[in-house]
Amino acid sequence: MAKHEHVRVAVIGSGFGGLGAAVRLRRDGITDFVVLERADSVGGTWRDNSYPGCACDVPSHLYSFSFAPNPDWPRTFSGQRHIRAYLEHVADTFGLRPHIRLNHEVRLMRWIAEAAHWEIETARGIVTADVVVSATGALSDPKVPDVPGLDSFPGKVFHSARWDHGYDLRGKRVAVVGTGASAIQIVPAVQPDVARLTLFQRTPPWVLPRTDRAISAAERWLHRKVPVTGTARRQLLWGIRELQVQAFTKRPNELGLVELLGKANIARAIKDPALRAALTPSYRIGCKRILLSSAYYPALARPNVDVVASGLAEVRGSTVVAADGRETEVDAIVFGTGFHVTDMPIAERVVGADGSTLADAWKDGMESLRGATAVGFPNWMTVVGPNTGLGNSSMILMIEAQLNYLSGYLRALGSLGAGAALTPKPVAVDAWNRRVQERMKRTVWNTGGCTSWYLDANGRNTTIWPGTTTEFRRATRDVDLREYDVAHARAARAQAESQTKETLR
Repeated sequence: MAKHEHVRVAVIGSGFGGLGAAVRLRRDGITDFVVLERADSVGGTWRDNSYPGCACDVPSHLYSFSFAPNPDWPRTFSGQRHIRAYLEHVADTFGLRPHIRLNHEVRLMRWIAEAAHWEIETARGIVTADVVVSATGALSDPKVPDVPGLDSFPGKVFHSARWDHGYDLRGKRVAVVGTGASAIQIVPAVQPDVARLTLFQRTPPWVLPRTDRAISAAERWLHRKVPVTGTARRQLLWGIRELQVQAFTKRPNELGLVELLGKANIARAIKDPALRAALTPSYRIGCKRILLSSAYYPALARPNVDVVASGLAEVRGSTVVAADGRETEVDAIVFGTGFHVTDMPIAERVVGADGSTLADAWKDGMESLRGATAVGFPNWMTVVGPNTGLGNSSMILMIEAQLNYLSGYLRALGSLGAGAALTPKPVAVDAWNRRVQERMKRTVWNTGGCTSWYLDANGRNTTIWPGTTTEFRRATRDVDLREYDVAHARAARAQAESQTKETLR
């Protein structure tokens, strides 16, 4: 790549959001773009998370692009290997490879007002772009807690999203820290092979049975030969979740019936009353993400597994110490402790119009206009931005809605002529976020009595969308230029020249 390549659009990241943006750009006739990817292959979180048992908790036919159906999903809930292969297939099918720049980690993005473009410093040189689409995702940078003594641990330490496949866990004493979506898949996958597994649980999750099965050859044949059947399957899965969301967003008390299913799932596998009590959540189901597994509780009941109902407080040599004082010797520590979601590391690397970073702008909480654009950051858009997450359905639905908004944004920008820049008005961003937070007040995520990764340091839910995907699609269908300020490179240059003259005087 040329050292100072200039493109119309630079997309950051090659997961679902980045590849989806690239496909949309091509379909809109825009071919002057690059996809900057820090790793050596595409796939995003489905490339990075390759731990044993890794799979999706959204049905396969819903966890895929509507414009790229896959009739050959092998199971109703797909594993990591098949989802990663699907993303590679999308990159090939839609001719994205010439646009993808692998091993191009973005180190800094800076808005240059005089030129009305972004200067992007990557590991392989400088790229400039009229527009940046940040699709780095919320689940891209692992979060490892600062545990006293961890640096001196003589054994193996790694995060679930950075699994060390060169380290053999067989016969080892293993501590798993955390009980989120990754941990409940890792535990049953490694339990049969390890000598001892100690699970550190601060808060028990609600876990429902995973109704996974192989998709028959006849079903796959039908979806290949009669594509409308695959579309109908997807629509049915989507419709069920659209109906369910009302309980999460408007009537959390109705979720008590679902809790009975969760408790029955515990009771089937866990006969020890003390362990059953430790594994039973005290908060409303849905407040944290509902997890799916039919193997998690049976694994916890095995004789080589200990559940410590406490967080990891300290490491002393090869001994891990729980907050309740319990000590255990282990050979390896696996962190399933999630990601930087409300404090996205990419925000430190985005410098806006006034010279401050996106992290500075969001220090009191992430805010954007319609989950996409941010005050003070012209011609910059994020996919999977603030308050676009879902608690019960497929993120691909939200991504596709944001791609519609991206398409409208670029059309609006193009209509303003060369050198134009769009940045959302503070009043528009404030109005949007007030509406979102007002709706959030009665949702299960705010009223359910838990502390989750959906909440930021101030206890504000800046992650989840408090409505249906239909409502979000409607809200992002069009770009309203009345919500934006317009600037031009010529005006910026004139202002800079004027400031220079004033300084010389």
